[in-house]
Amino acid sequence: MLDKVLIANRGEIALRILRACHELGIKTVAVHSTVDEDLMHVRLADESVCIGPPSALQSYLNIPSIIAAAEITNTTAIHPGYGFLAESADFAEKVENSGFIFIGPKADTISLMGDKVSAIASMKKAGVPCVPGSDGPLGDDEAENKAIAKRIAYPIIIKASGGGGGKGMRVVRKESDLMDSIVLTRAEAKAAFNNDVVYMEKFLENPRHIEIQVLSDSHGNAIHLGERDCSMQRRHQKVVEEAPAPGITMETRKNIGERCVRACKDIQYRGAGTFEFLYEKGEFYFIEMNTRVQVEHPVSELITGIDIIKEQLRIAAGQPLSSKQADVTFSGHAIECRINAEDPKTFIPSPGKITRYHAPGGPGVRLDSHIYTGYTVPPNYDSMIGKLITYGENRDVAIARMQMALDEVMVDGIKTNIPLQRDILADSNFHRGGTNIHYLEKKLAEEDEE
Repeated sequence: MLDKVLIANRGEIALRILRACHELGIKTVAVHSTVDEDLMHVRLADESVCIGPPSALQSYLNIPSIIAAAEITNTTAIHPGYGFLAESADFAEKVENSGFIFIGPKADTISLMGDKVSAIASMKKAGVPCVPGSDGPLGDDEAENKAIAKRIAYPIIIKASGGGGGKGMRVVRKESDLMDSIVLTRAEAKAAFNNDVVYMEKFLENPRHIEIQVLSDSHGNAIHLGERDCSMQRRHQKVVEEAPAPGITMETRKNIGERCVRACKDIQYRGAGTFEFLYEKGEFYFIEMNTRVQVEHPVSELITGIDIIKEQLRIAAGQPLSSKQADVTFSGHAIECRINAEDPKTFIPSPGKITRYHAPGGPGVRLDSHIYTGYTVPPNYDSMIGKLITYGENRDVAIARMQMALDEVMVDGIKTNIPLQRDILADSNFHRGGTNIHYLEKKLAEEDEE
């Protein structure tokens, strides 16, 4: 097992990683900005190192500072968590070249899957279903681009190859708008990602967002942990996630899961990863692979009993997976609500001091959070302050427990999106299950008009 792990992140995921390390007897190093010295994982870590001022560019995105912290603490491995440098091939390469273990895939795998064009080509080769598209980057030939769009059939969507998080995308519904849309998306992609390569796909009108969790080691073993439904979104950002996805049969899960496992073996994937799909009319369409642990990983842990962070640590230590696919069983239902420090109506961030905090409890309730009474939420980073997860023997029980937990949780001193989460959990269409990715935005827009 690894001797010492540096956690190159902050907030709830840093605390989650620290707990997994300590359970396995691994020493921990917390790195932090000057504004984050009071974070819970910094207090609990075996060692801590300040790596810069509040700006993420000068701290959590500062590769030389992070590697220097690893060197002075004699760290064995570095865990990037999610966000920040988690999917940076440059960071992974520099970590490995500096003599440390990167807890994640190899740099070339991150590069392969980080570029949407090469990722789609790899998935098609492995037999993973993809959205009908241009099968490569778009050129400047107007006639050729129009012919591709006609073959796919409108509406189509132009996407940035290096994009993510809902950026670098433009829907085109008629041919007269095509070329201007390509030019605009290229310019946006260059500005946002320093990569102006764009490609074209069929635009699915009312899909669900369903993803498959995978684990793969360096011994040629790979397994899937089933699917999650992440369709409840606002501006392409997930708000509520659940596992398993309503309406997905065991046969469907087995079929798409096996294809993802095959793809992991084909690209020699190492670590935890997620295949993200759009799902419409009974068909899966690959959109991207996240080469890191996901925010919503707890729901998969609860329905399978497998600790994904511990598996990441074991894989990084060179050990084989602790389970084979035949050992993976799916039981019950889990739901996760992201708790953000923001106004529940305007969604404007609400940093500040938490004057009173109470965590909910009871059977099947889990809260992954780094906050506490007296903690000050800084204005410098993402507004998520926790993840509330409930588990039940079926979906109805999980929903009921989540409603009780949302009523019980208390965060005073700042605004949070808990009222929005209560509203979603009380929604009759959510109770029926299977809402599409546009549902929440339409619901919010209709409420604003009233």
